[in-house]
Amino acid sequence: MASLAKTSVRDEVSRLKADFDRLGSEGKLSSESQAIMNSLFMIVELILAIFLERSTKKDSSNSSKPSSQTSKDESALGHPGSNSKGKSENKNQTSNTRVNETVTISPVLTCEVCAQDLSEVPCIDHERRTKIDIVFEKVIAHVDAEIKRCPACDTTVKGVFPPDMHGPLQYGDGLKAFVINLLIGQMVALNRVQKLVKSMIGVVIAEASLLKFVLRLHQALASWEQQAVEKILNSPAINVDETSFRVDMKNDWIHVYSSSDITLKFLHRNRGKAAIEAINIIPRYGGAIIHDCWSSYLSYPHCRHGLCGSHLLRELTFMVDAHDYAWARNMKHLLQETCKEVSKSTEKRLDDKALANLQKRYRNILTRAEKELPVSLPKPNGKRGRLAKSDAHNLWERLKIHEAAVLLFAKDPYVSFTNNRAERDLRMSKVKQKISGCFRVSEYAHAYCRISSYLQSMANKGYNPLIAIQIALAGETHKVWGE
Repeated sequence: MASLAKTSVRDEVSRLKADFDRLGSEGKLSSESQAIMNSLFMIVELILAIFLERSTKKDSSNSSKPSSQTSKDESALGHPGSNSKGKSENKNQTSNTRVNETVTISPVLTCEVCAQDLSEVPCIDHERRTKIDIVFEKVIAHVDAEIKRCPACDTTVKGVFPPDMHGPLQYGDGLKAFVINLLIGQMVALNRVQKLVKSMIGVVIAEASLLKFVLRLHQALASWEQQAVEKILNSPAINVDETSFRVDMKNDWIHVYSSSDITLKFLHRNRGKAAIEAINIIPRYGGAIIHDCWSSYLSYPHCRHGLCGSHLLRELTFMVDAHDYAWARNMKHLLQETCKEVSKSTEKRLDDKALANLQKRYRNILTRAEKELPVSLPKPNGKRGRLAKSDAHNLWERLKIHEAAVLLFAKDPYVSFTNNRAERDLRMSKVKQKISGCFRVSEYAHAYCRISSYLQSMANKGYNPLIAIQIALAGETHKVWGE
C-alpha cells in the first residue's frame, strides 16, 4: 500500500481549493456548483484531519500510552518543562532506625621500619574505614509467671503477663512489620513470604495468620487516615487521579489524593462522581485540585482547577506529528517556556505583568489556530447526539474553554505544572495488579489501599517502613504529626 505524505496531501488539497476559488471569482462556475464544492472541500479537510490522526503512531511522548507498551522505552529520557513545583524527594532519613554503632581503635605499638616502641607516642591523626551490615537474628522471649499457693487462704495466685502476650504463643511487632512490608510494600506473593519466614525463624506461620497481620494494621491505621484527610482538606492544592484495579474479577477504581508528604488512596466500585461523593474529600475541599481534565472533577465549581501540563504537551506533540500544525507547536513552546520561567522564579509564580502577557500570547495562538483548523460541519436538523470532531479540534476547544485551569500553575505558587505526583503514587498499584492479577476479597483490597497510603506518606517523611509499621501497630501514629 502506498504511503501518503502529510504535507503533499494537504498541499494538493489546498492547490485544488485555490484553483476552484480562482474559477469562481472569474465567474466560470455557477453559485450552486460553488456551494456544493465548498461543502465537499469542508468534508475532505475534516476526513483528512481525522485520517492523519489515526495514521500517526502514538507512543509515550505524544499520548498517555505507557512507555512499557511502546517500541522504545523513553521513560528515562528527560523532557523540557517537566521540572516544576512538584514535591521534592526527601533524601534525609529521619532518626527512626535503631543503630548499633561502635568505634574500635587500631593502635600503633611499634615502628614498622626501626621497631621503635611507639606505645607512649601521642597520636597525630586517624584514618577511618567503615563496614555497614545487617544482622538477622531470631529473638525468643520467654516469660515464666510464678504460681504460688497462699498459706493463709489456700488460694492459687499466678504472676501477671505483659499486656502484649495474650496467649501461649504470639509474634512480635518486628516480625509482623517484616511480613507486612513484604506483602504490601514489596508486593511479594503470600506463599513466598511464608516460606521466607520459615527459613528465618524455623516456624511455619499459617497464611491466615499472615493476613491477620495485614488486617490488624488496617484497623490500627483508621485514626491516622482520618487525621490525614483533615490535613489534606487544609492544604492549598491537591493532586488527584484514578486508575482501574481488579477486585473479585470485577473492575474497581483506586482514587488517590496527594498533597505535600501525604498520600491517600481509596477503593470504590465507580470511577466518576459517585465515588468522589462517597470518599467525600473534594465536596468539602476549597482549594485547587490538579487533574487530567476528567469531567467528574470539573463538576465541582467551588474548587479551583489546574490541568496537567504533561497531558497537554503530549497531545500537542501528537498534533505536530500528525498535522504539523503551527499553533500546536507554538502552544507547546509557550507552555514549556512558562514552566521553566515559573520553576526558576523565587516565588514560583509570574508577576501580574508577565501573567497578562502570557494570557495575551495564549489567546493569540488559539485565535490563529481557529483559522488553521478545518471548519466543523453544522449539525443537521433533527440529528441526535454529538457531531464527530477531530482530536485537534477537541484539544483546541479544551484549551479555549479551560484557559484559567491550564494557566493556573503560573498564577498560584502551590499548583504544580503537572499531575505527575498523583500518577507516581498510583504506579505501584498497577505493579501490584500485574503481579497478583486481582484481589479475591474486597476487604484486603481496602487494606492494601490504606496501608500503602501510610507507607508512602511515611516514606515521604523519611521513615524506615519497618519502623513506620511498628509505630502503627503500637498505636502511636499520632507522633508522626508532631502531637
